[in-house]
Amino acid sequence: MSKSLLPAVLTVALGLAACSEASDAPESDNPAQPAAEQTATADDTSPEDAAAKQPGDGLPVNATAEAAEPGQCPYLDGQWLAETNGQRLTDQAIDPRFSTPACVFWSYPEDPQATVIVREMPDRDAAMDIVDWAAPVDATELAEFDGWSGGRGVLGDQAVFAVQKDNRAVAVWTNQLQTVKAESIAREAIANLGL
Repeated sequence: MSKSLLPAVLTVALGLAACSEASDAPESDNPAQPAAEQTATADDTSPEDAAAKQPGDGLPVNATAEAAEPGQCPYLDGQWLAETNGQRLTDQAIDPRFSTPACVFWSYPEDPQATVIVREMPDRDAAMDIVDWAAPVDATELAEFDGWSGGRGVLGDQAVFAVQKDNRAVAVWTNQLQTVKAESIAREAIANLGL
């Protein structure tokens, strides 16, 4: 009988030890992110990452759009986008972390057919940082119209069109390798938002 009790006692002891270690872990404010990751994120922020934080909307310069909420883009019509980009629209979502919600549009492939980010930054230089991140000068061509300036090009499997005017920046990526489509989407967003 004593041999059969030993495994049960060990199991209970190990379970109690695991529970006490878990209770020593810092509590998480964000249930989607483990506490250990939150602590590491807060303590391990490099100076470059801290400098990348912009007061415009509190997001880093290189913040990409995440499909956080299903819904229609508030400044681009989905059917118009489908016709402009040349692909059927199967879904769309917005990312409300940005002060002007970023919009993500899909067709049949898993990756988005188009992504649009509109940023209002504290100043012109911060807006230029967005454009330089989205359309690096050494990898794109100059893009200019109506006081907007930036770059256009094909980077990998996407075309990008990113421009800024004053403290605003607009960046568009499309899976169609034609920058004219990304430019058309950017111009429509700018016009519809009255920028």
